[in-house]
Amino acid sequence: MLQQAYRYTTTWVDTVNKVKAEAWNILAKPLATPFFEWEWLSNLEASGCAIAQQGWLPSHLLVWQGDVLVAAAPLYMKGHSQGEFVFDHQWADLSYRLGIEYYPKLLGMAPFTPAVGYRFLVHPDLSDRPDELSKIYDLMLAEIDKLCDRYQMSGCNFLYVDPSWKHELESRGFTTWMHHSYVWENQEFTDFDDYLKNFNANQRRNIKRERKSVESTGIKMRVYTGEEIPHYFYGYMYELYNDHCNKFWGGSKYLNRKFFEHLAHSFRDRLVFVAGEIEDYPQPVGMSFCIRKDDQLFGRYWGCVQEIDCLHFNACYYTPIEWAIAQGIKRFDPGAGGQHKKRRGFPATPNYSLHRFYHPRLKQILVPYINEVNSYEAKQIQAINNELPFDFAPPDLHV
Repeated sequence: MLQQAYRYTTTWVDTVNKVKAEAWNILAKPLATPFFEWEWLSNLEASGCAIAQQGWLPSHLLVWQGDVLVAAAPLYMKGHSQGEFVFDHQWADLSYRLGIEYYPKLLGMAPFTPAVGYRFLVHPDLSDRPDELSKIYDLMLAEIDKLCDRYQMSGCNFLYVDPSWKHELESRGFTTWMHHSYVWENQEFTDFDDYLKNFNANQRRNIKRERKSVESTGIKMRVYTGEEIPHYFYGYMYELYNDHCNKFWGGSKYLNRKFFEHLAHSFRDRLVFVAGEIEDYPQPVGMSFCIRKDDQLFGRYWGCVQEIDCLHFNACYYTPIEWAIAQGIKRFDPGAGGQHKKRRGFPATPNYSLHRFYHPRLKQILVPYINEVNSYEAKQIQAINNELPFDFAPPDLHV
């Protein structure tokens, strides 16, 4: 139990590994997202993926009450904009033309993970003490401002912010930038056929055809979780991921073999592998990699040994949805990109990044620009959802 009145102190650490896992997870595990749990962030840093040499300098802010960790902000000083999936390259170009140094900048997100849920982590005992929470938020943002001033950073940026938390930043002067991703919501479906009833007749036939197309090749889809996961899957998933990145994403390979292999020891209970298997073939011909936390499912990576028609759709969308329905999953975020998701039952859903610009010229130019972009983005989201192949009108998302 935290003390009712006790002064707070702050420290900065250059790796989450300087914080005890148990203390960090008291703050992180109540969140809906799994991507700020100690094991995930520690693996990113210890494997050499999210480190200074890769342009991600861990700079985590900690708040203490005595020797009790009461709040934390996972933060990184960035020397580039890769691995964020919120594309501010035009801002960097504008800064260059204005003679303003855009990098370094301060970033709050789970590295390489475009999944909604970022917020300051706080002790559960503070959840019903709004005055103390507000005091802690003010303290943390003041410390962040000091850090950004000390290193002459152009701005502070929180990406994929928890929508229930963003008003805390807006009320403290941050500018909201709206984006969209594609997210499946479980409408209390009883099974996959019940889910298919949402679609118009033409798209219902298309989805059935895409599933049968894979079945006709002799491929069977199987889901592996927890202790069921064969040990070799971790290294094999890296090979599929590596090959897929090299083929389609150029320089966007951010994770290494060590990261994937260490998941077997650090995060196995959260992992879901969807494998396309052929009898007597030694390894899956295609595989997707997802993460589950409670009633949330997150699609992360995919790869295959050869291009097989519709295998991607089955491994990344249809089989995870079928499994999610059986498991009582309420929400499935399949990962970044791709308007092709909307044809398979993933409406465009707004997500938000929050920004504070420290250079007055950047603030003068970018704040009005972002407000204009937000108006366009809201219209684009509604236009996308007006084209969903459903038998009913799409919901108004109040973007």
